[in-house]
Amino acid sequence: MARRPTPPGTPDRTGLGHTVDLVRNAIPPLHPAGLPFVAAPLAVAVLGGRRRWVRRAGLATAAICAGFFRHPHRVPPNRPGVIVAPADGEIALVDTAAPPAELGLGTEPLPRVSIFLSVLDVHVQRVPVSGIVRQVLHQAGRFRSADLPEASAENERNSVVLETESGQRIVVVQIAGLLARRIVCEARPGDKLTIGDTYGLIRFGSRVDTYFPVGTELLVRPGQRTIGAETVLAVLP
Repeated sequence: MARRPTPPGTPDRTGLGHTVDLVRNAIPPLHPAGLPFVAAPLAVAVLGGRRRWVRRAGLATAAICAGFFRHPHRVPPNRPGVIVAPADGEIALVDTAAPPAELGLGTEPLPRVSIFLSVLDVHVQRVPVSGIVRQVLHQAGRFRSADLPEASAENERNSVVLETESGQRIVVVQIAGLLARRIVCEARPGDKLTIGDTYGLIRFGSRVDTYFPVGTELLVRPGQRTIGAETVLAVLP
């Protein structure tokens, strides 16, 4: 079942509680998938004893991993019919293309937006529109650079098909890149998801493609930056 980010609680306005709340709001929480990557270098730092360089290397590595697996709170728009960005990153492509062949959705070209995620971007993926999960399918493939157009068809990927209440289908595809070797997807067929829910993560560089129904109005252009769950990519017909 996909996981919804926990909204920040009511802040404590007095003393230490207020300070703790300010820190929590300033530092994004960690996605559970990142816990082993942060815990391991912290353990090295602790076990490093008096070797200062070992402690520093362990702490630095833990901080880098914590930054990579950060999971900030996001507030999606409440306008009806909008589709939000499933990820943070830069829009690499705005075009038309057939959805992944393994889904069996036909060869008709559909409007598509591709978002490229560098190693510095937030790497959790968010549900672009409220709906029911109809398909979840993993496809083995290559690990070419995710910013190449052919990565959509050749790279390892995981596809999720969402159906809205009005029966329209949106396809979101997590695509591995040069450094990515693990695609995490928590969505399962039959899940009812809400726009902005966190449903997955790709480790260390990747790309996310979104396919829309014919007639969808796309609102973005290549080169724009997106904020997952908040940037509006398109409006359904």
